[in-house]
Amino acid sequence: MTSPTTETVKCACEDCVCVVPAAKAVSRDGKAFCCEECAEGHPHHAGCDHAGCTCHG
Repeated sequence: MTSPTTETVKCACEDCVCVVPAAKAVSRDGKAFCCEECAEGHPHHAGCDHAGCTCHG
């Protein structure tokens, strides 16, 4: 039995270290992000809330 492969992408937010499955990424302007906060450019300077990531835009 073979296991399915999942393509992953690094979040396009420059400060973000997150890698997410391509199918679950938030797409904005042709780029893939790990969440809406990163995709919006951190307008409220909130982080992505993923463990180990300290991005805040």
